[in-house]
Amino acid sequence: MIFSDGFRTAQRAVFLCYLLLVGATQASRAQSGGRTAIMVVGFDHLAQLYNKQPQSDVLGVKKQAEVAKLRQQLSRFRPDAIMVEAEPAEQGRLDSLFARYQAGQLDLAALPDGRSERYQVGFALAKELGLPGVRAVDYYAATTQSLLQSGTNYDAFARDLRLMQTTSRPLKALVQHDSLSVYDYIALANQPALVNLIHRAIFNTPAMVTDGAFSPQGKNTVDLGPVDTAYIGAHYISLFYNRNLKIYSNILRAQQQSQAKRVLVIFGVAHVGVLQELLAANPAYEVTPAAAYLKTKQKHRLKALR
Repeated sequence: MIFSDGFRTAQRAVFLCYLLLVGATQASRAQSGGRTAIMVVGFDHLAQLYNKQPQSDVLGVKKQAEVAKLRQQLSRFRPDAIMVEAEPAEQGRLDSLFARYQAGQLDLAALPDGRSERYQVGFALAKELGLPGVRAVDYYAATTQSLLQSGTNYDAFARDLRLMQTTSRPLKALVQHDSLSVYDYIALANQPALVNLIHRAIFNTPAMVTDGAFSPQGKNTVDLGPVDTAYIGAHYISLFYNRNLKIYSNILRAQQQSQAKRVLVIFGVAHVGVLQELLAANPAYEVTPAAAYLKTKQKHRLKALR
């Protein structure tokens, strides 16, 4: 095939632009000392395990040992910054609490949310590693998974949602009854099969649902704006995505401010897939899956996903 001189000139220009882009990216990485390693660890919130029964309480002796094992494994990642599910406006309160915790003057059992991973893992790990505290990077918004009520292809969405629930809820019950350790529970929550299912159920499958409606009883704190019911499922995804984009922005800002090179992000498991996806697309970051550090022999518990 014969190309014109004009086409060859344009082709060379495109190739030159590509080389300049690659060179700029490599130079940027060299100046920053390489990419920042980042690991997002997903939790079913530890405070929500407590159902008033002693065996469900993460403050109990047995579960404290299980949480300690979890921290031990996460410490192998060697983070120099820990980010938690709290809004930046809470940073001053967190800093004050951490100073008391570091000095041995804070009783987590006395805090209303003292059972949460924010403290049980974030605070404790920061103290063990000699870090100055934790960084607040959340953007709070609430949308219930049941907000999407009807539409064409609704059954596909309902099937994924049901599979997610019938996989995760029995695991939670096992932990509450002391038949599964906290460590193994969180390790299972971060296995790719479950992370991918949750991500698909919230951020992918709903796009199939069209010509439908939201439930008037469904909880949502995000501005719905004009709802195009022809794309009801896509609109549903956008409500969850909106929050996570802002969390992502907060993570970037906190990392840049701290200049951390190894970042541990502690969030609800539903955030893991989308945050990993956003971070993986950013050439400044190298995503490490939590499953690389949280090994478990309990993978058969996810047999429904095979």
